[in-house]
Amino acid sequence: MITMPKNILQFPASFFLMAGLLIFSACKTSEPTSKTSGQSAQVLSPPVEQINEDSLQYVLLKNRKERELLNYQASATRKVDILHTELDLSFDYQKTAVIGIAKISLTPFAKSQKTVTLDAKDFELGKISGKTRGQESNLNYRYNQKQVEIHLPEALNPGDTLLLTIAYTAFPERNSGQGSEAITDTKGLYFIDPMDTIPGKPRMIWTQGETEHNSKWFPTIDKPNERFTQTIHLTVADSLVTISNGVLTKQTKLDNGMRKDTWELRIPHAPYLAAIAIGDFGKVEAKHEDLPLAYYVEKGYEKGAEKVFAHTPEMMAFFEKKLGVKFPWPKYDQIVVRDFVSGAMENTTASIFMEELRLTEREAIDSEWDYIIAHELFHQWFGDYVTAESWSNLTLNEAFANYSEYLWNEYKNGKDEAKLKLITEKETYFQEALSKKVNLIRFYYEDNEDMFDSHSYSKGGVILHMLREYVGDELFFQSLNNYLTTHALSSVEVHDLRLAFEKTTGEDLNWFFNQWFLDKGHPELEVDVDYSIPENILISVSQRQDLKEFPLYKIPFEVSWYEEGSRKSKRFELNQAFQQFALENQTPVDQIYWDEEKNLLLEKTIKVDSAFMRKQFLESQVGVARYEALDSLVAWENFEVLQELIPNALKDELWSIRELALRITQSHPEWLLDSQDLEDLIFEIAEGDTRNSVRAGAIDVLGAYDPFKYQAALKRYVNDESYLIASSALMGLVALGEEGPGDDFMERFAGEDNFRIVIPMADYYLNTAKKGKGDWFEQKARSLKGEGLYYFLGYYAEYFVTFPEEGRDKALAFLFDKMENSNQIFVRLGAFQGLLGFADDEDVVARIKRIAAKESMPQVKNYFDYFLQALSDEN
Repeated sequence: MITMPKNILQFPASFFLMAGLLIFSACKTSEPTSKTSGQSAQVLSPPVEQINEDSLQYVLLKNRKERELLNYQASATRKVDILHTELDLSFDYQKTAVIGIAKISLTPFAKSQKTVTLDAKDFELGKISGKTRGQESNLNYRYNQKQVEIHLPEALNPGDTLLLTIAYTAFPERNSGQGSEAITDTKGLYFIDPMDTIPGKPRMIWTQGETEHNSKWFPTIDKPNERFTQTIHLTVADSLVTISNGVLTKQTKLDNGMRKDTWELRIPHAPYLAAIAIGDFGKVEAKHEDLPLAYYVEKGYEKGAEKVFAHTPEMMAFFEKKLGVKFPWPKYDQIVVRDFVSGAMENTTASIFMEELRLTEREAIDSEWDYIIAHELFHQWFGDYVTAESWSNLTLNEAFANYSEYLWNEYKNGKDEAKLKLITEKETYFQEALSKKVNLIRFYYEDNEDMFDSHSYSKGGVILHMLREYVGDELFFQSLNNYLTTHALSSVEVHDLRLAFEKTTGEDLNWFFNQWFLDKGHPELEVDVDYSIPENILISVSQRQDLKEFPLYKIPFEVSWYEEGSRKSKRFELNQAFQQFALENQTPVDQIYWDEEKNLLLEKTIKVDSAFMRKQFLESQVGVARYEALDSLVAWENFEVLQELIPNALKDELWSIRELALRITQSHPEWLLDSQDLEDLIFEIAEGDTRNSVRAGAIDVLGAYDPFKYQAALKRYVNDESYLIASSALMGLVALGEEGPGDDFMERFAGEDNFRIVIPMADYYLNTAKKGKGDWFEQKARSLKGEGLYYFLGYYAEYFVTFPEEGRDKALAFLFDKMENSNQIFVRLGAFQGLLGFADDEDVVARIKRIAAKESMPQVKNYFDYFLQALSDEN
């Protein structure tokens, strides 16, 4: 499972916008701690406190411990084991109902059973029968709309097999509920435009089972430590395509224009991974060796899908080589659907993706969806082949999938680019840690969905990276192979992972797992470097996290420096609250780097200045350190040093640094006035950089600096096949206003539906006060989705504030609907921002407040409340 796109709301486009946060902790400028003596400080245990049993302190402690016992989220007790599930399904689109017959073969897990309890949420149940020892009989049952308890005529003993047959109708629409950051709704099965009444939206059915929502469309034991093989028969219109787990073994045409498809998965998997998708899909076929691959998208988008998913075979080969385990399933499909309630979901052999991956061939030129494709693919090993036994252990699925994004990025684009992705993951976790710090493996939570957070994903991925850095590449991947082969097709807990690493490395790793997986928080360090003796540098490190609440960490770390362009390094281990380390070197050292490669998850305060960062940028051979230096100088607003470094940054081999340098330069057009060489260099980048996003950044600079001078070039760039480049060029032409190329030229782009072109056109219509464009704004608002809609809503609202006679009421209705009902957080926020443009209307403000009061996502509600309070203060 992966969350919604990361680049919209929670995370800024560039790191320098986040300089005040905790990404590059070396950027902090607080004074160093005062130095103690050269001896390590002694750490004393506090005296044991005696608590009077009649005291309030004792009562509170007792109550807390009792609550913990009651709220402990244990792995599900295995009373019976489902061996095979066979479903025969058809669909009532008008009632949004699933009509099914389930045949479930099961056996007692350890003890004889007189009853069998299955999860079946909001069903209408018909007859239930059971067959065992050759005898079949109707069975009595009790049903409470969540579970059905089936009474057996006699005890079922271990070794016996019972075949249950259950007739039912499921109503998943009755089960809509609040989800999580990763999964925004919980129906289990979704009818998209079931009556085919929405223009431009195809009718579809798809499922989303994680966490325990598949029991909203078929009866099962909906727990992650269950596993079964399955057969699914789907009766659909003959014009539709079906996809499910496993392989399609049979298709039977029926007399009434319908067809029955049979899908079989003969390898057992967890219930939440069962899935179906039904729609009028186009299919793109591919292969990895002899393994069939398929990409399903709406018809007309096949060429785009070929590009979006083009790296799948290479990814599969790469992961197989790293893990030493072949892809464990008989095929792999990737399906793009409408209105998905998550970023993507790793159903066994059939991952489902949000519609943002539905791209035209041209849009796919700049596709950056490899991270999500890698994430879901890696889950086929970590999550599907080996499955966390409980949601408490969710990070055993999600940390690995998160880290696969780094692994693929490192392989495909190099370590420097991958490290910037790692920094983003740290940033994501640190943002969440401002409001909560919890154990990575945690047994106390209110709802399964609470586990889908930046601890389970981002923090978990960074921890795996630290483990890899500690044990080394060879032993890290050998350990993963050991883990996968030992626990193939079974459920696991965190100690299984630890033991696999210990067996492989020969080292006791309890210390690592205890402090990172089984405890909360992260190290908070103060680092002081004494350069007074350049041949013997003294490094003092203090752990400043609250030791009453958080661990005292054991932290292996690296110190690096440069001698005549050659990188040197030495490793140390921090294992006390205060410790000093001597860096002895024959050659004098005037500047060292503590964790230069940014491998560690921690906050660090160290005294550095602009001169330090200037040298770091000029001498470091680590791309992420050069990025940090540039980023820090922006945060400190040292524009004199930045102006000196920008030419070097624009030539840096790391494209992210070139992009950052261009964003900085765009804010300082005076630098181009001072240097024709700089202007020429940026034009050279605009003409031919190997990275389209860098070219687009250069075009942004030129368009903002002097669109009149570069008008001819902008008119040429606007025809580029890359939407990134064309968009930047069009925005530059928009800056010309009435003196630009004119309406006839600009109107050529009015029919484009890609948001990168729609946004500049919206800006053009507003800047030139074009009346009569209300229908255009309405059409674009209804065609754009996700990221594009988020960016467009502000322009949309501004147009109807400016020209209310063209459809103000209709626009308000649209914005209110998106704010209240969109399943995408950033779209709800975009609608809210747009509605604030109508804040002079008391009725509008009152309705905004009513909707805001019902918002279920805390971070969104906090955003609403903040701006509504500011609005009240203004009035």
